[in-house]
Amino acid sequence: MNSATARGQQRILRRTMRGALGYVVLIGIAWCAVGPILWALSASLKTEGAVSDPNPIPAEPHWANYGEVFVLLPLGRMLFNTAVYAGCVTAGQVFFCSLAGYAFARLRFPGREILFLAYLATLMVPLTVTVIPQFILMRTFGWVDTPWAMIVPGLFGSAFGTYLMRQFFRTLPAELEEAAILDGCGTWQVYRRVLLPHARPAVMVLAVLTWITVWNDFLWPLVMIQRNQIATVTLGLVRLQGQYHTEWPILLAAAVIVLVPLLVVYAVAQKSFVRGIAQSGLGGR
Repeated sequence: MNSATARGQQRILRRTMRGALGYVVLIGIAWCAVGPILWALSASLKTEGAVSDPNPIPAEPHWANYGEVFVLLPLGRMLFNTAVYAGCVTAGQVFFCSLAGYAFARLRFPGREILFLAYLATLMVPLTVTVIPQFILMRTFGWVDTPWAMIVPGLFGSAFGTYLMRQFFRTLPAELEEAAILDGCGTWQVYRRVLLPHARPAVMVLAVLTWITVWNDFLWPLVMIQRNQIATVTLGLVRLQGQYHTEWPILLAAAVIVLVPLLVVYAVAQKSFVRGIAQSGLGGR
């Protein structure tokens, strides 16, 4: 065996080892994300005394735990409430963020860059800093413990959503806009009929991220809502926890039920979501 062949085999061996190591790392990261979900699913089908049993497959699955959730808590109503809040906020975010992103990316006006940087700087403000001022505003409007407090504050866009849409609009060729203007389209028509249809991947990314954020939000509903009739699923999970004793199988069954809509949303939007991440510049390129 000559030296060239030996070096070639060594390079192949090194590539194989690096690939195997990469797969091991990826499997470990995936298990850190999926492992707790599988454990919650397994524990939700066990009895109270068997929750700590290391056997992942219950000997006798207790499906009644899922029915008990709806007896102890109006979870169906909470799921509906959260879906309405998330849907309204998502629609508002997509509309207003796409409008603002289009303006910052395509329209020329004095102070555009300074205004955009100032708006983007609000991302550095922690959410907890704005909770008290927003609560005072909601109390002034008389919206405390009403659905309006869950919908209106997040309805009119965000700095992240505007940045996402602006970056995507800037990747679209200027010829699209110029051709539309030559055909007699105005600014609104260029936005609605030409650029927005081409921005569907970014719109999907923004919609999915907004939906997940609203669905998982806990701090704002905790501050604003007291009644179960308008409560969200995150509040429902907390209210299932007893002061001195918590029935963990029932609580984990409720957590699995709350997780299912998120999995459905991601499964439906997976291809568009991944394509939007790649094309909008969030993929690290």
